[in-house]
Amino acid sequence: MERISVVSILDVIGELFSDEVSIAVSNTKEYIYYRPSKRIDLKIRPGDLVRKGTIAYKALHTKQKVSEFINRDVFGVPYHGMAVPFFWEGKLEGCVTAIFPALTDGKSVVTVKTEDGWVPIPFSKVAYLEAKDKKTYVYTEGCSGTHKYSLQEFEYLLPKDYFIRCHRAFIVNVNHIKEIYPDAHSTFLLLMNNGDKIPVSQSYSSYFRKLLGF
Repeated sequence: MERISVVSILDVIGELFSDEVSIAVSNTKEYIYYRPSKRIDLKIRPGDLVRKGTIAYKALHTKQKVSEFINRDVFGVPYHGMAVPFFWEGKLEGCVTAIFPALTDGKSVVTVKTEDGWVPIPFSKVAYLEAKDKKTYVYTEGCSGTHKYSLQEFEYLLPKDYFIRCHRAFIVNVNHIKEIYPDAHSTFLLLMNNGDKIPVSQSYSSYFRKLLGF
């Protein structure tokens, strides 16, 4: 039997996990494998050192399973994770980490900046978010404004049961989608309740279809 590569095994194992979960594997010093999810990407690269403050670092140094929330100070985005060290003949060899998007921290509004001041908008009223001109724009059916968070940060803060990333520049609230049209091969166009049209890019189309069940 031909030898199966570690990477090919990890890729298959990764398919067993939800699209919401990223997987990282390290030896005792650096990462040797990383599979990002559509929901969260810590931008880890094979060869990157395991940084102090990460759950992988804690698991390697305590030689025990670690499960906790890590704030955005480490990778720039908040996340929940579980790291489990593995051993060979009693010797520590490395660590496997599952990375989950952070849940909302109890707030149920997005406070956006407008020309006149700031407006708190309930999550349910947000139609979509757009990244353009190095800013994040938040749109409702009645108003719009900007916010200091990036789309990547919003991915982890907004309720994942109805906010979906559909494009590198857009996150949409599925409850505000009026119709979905085929746009090109493997892509779609969303007609929102406020009349705006939002693209679903090819890289997100299969993920989008899977979550909406069509």
